[in-house]
Amino acid sequence: MGWSIANIPDQSGRIAVVTGPGGLGFETALGLAGAGARVILAGRNPDKGAAALAAIKAQTPGADVAFAALDLASLGSVEACAAALLKELPRLDLLINNAGVMAPSTRQETADGFELQLGVNYLGHFALTARLLPLLRQGAHPRVISLSSIAHRTGSIRFQDLQWRRSYSAWGAYGQSKLAMLMFALELQRRSDAAGWGLTSLAAHPGFARTELIANGPGANGAMAALSGLVQPLVSQSAAQGALPTLFAATAKEVVAGGYYGPDGFLELKGSPAPAKIMPKAQARDAAARLWQESERLTSQTFV
Repeated sequence: MGWSIANIPDQSGRIAVVTGPGGLGFETALGLAGAGARVILAGRNPDKGAAALAAIKAQTPGADVAFAALDLASLGSVEACAAALLKELPRLDLLINNAGVMAPSTRQETADGFELQLGVNYLGHFALTARLLPLLRQGAHPRVISLSSIAHRTGSIRFQDLQWRRSYSAWGAYGQSKLAMLMFALELQRRSDAAGWGLTSLAAHPGFARTELIANGPGANGAMAALSGLVQPLVSQSAAQGALPTLFAATAKEVVAGGYYGPDGFLELKGSPAPAKIMPKAQARDAAARLWQESERLTSQTFV
């Protein structure tokens, strides 16, 4: 039998922030709350957040869960959310950088002028992690989990055009954002080790999980939808199963700092949590340092 939600160690006394109250974020929050953690679900839609909290409390009576307003497409919202958490929380033990958008067919921008996927999936989380670093450093064996994807394998960091202004590829921009998240997770561990921050930074991916990210994404209608409907049962898994690599990275005692976890099945599309394949380009330290420096410039955030 593979690792399951039943294997999550007791999380009583631990404080977690999970971005994105739907799909994988909901299942991650549910698993952590069920194991006794205090969980703050951060998202941009208060109604969706309230529904998620109600569902968690219905399944886990007595769950300690709350909602925090966070729009990762706005650095101002990231700042406001972090300021509220810094005021409210004594420490932070788990930060799950989960929320994301996938492959909008036309190029869109965040409030700060970033290409939407880079801004939401990566730069917003980069800024949030930087702002919450003081709380994380007060945490008990703190972990930061950053959500990547098997799409990182086809992504590249386009330093000459990070924002895809010259030409736009929906999947190219998505792959770049998820490669950036994996590079960030690895670089955060290196920098924590060098600076003595005490963090365990890890990355995870859900494989091919049936979530609203898929349902609302490209190909949600027409021929692609029909094909997807035929293929999905064979190669995909539920959102609950897709959240297991994140929960494993967040809680399992056997994780390795700087590790990357995903499903153990064919092409890492579905299965039980296991170490995932990291492409060499994600391990390129010079590129990671360059991306970090550029991210600091774009977000006006440094890790101190």
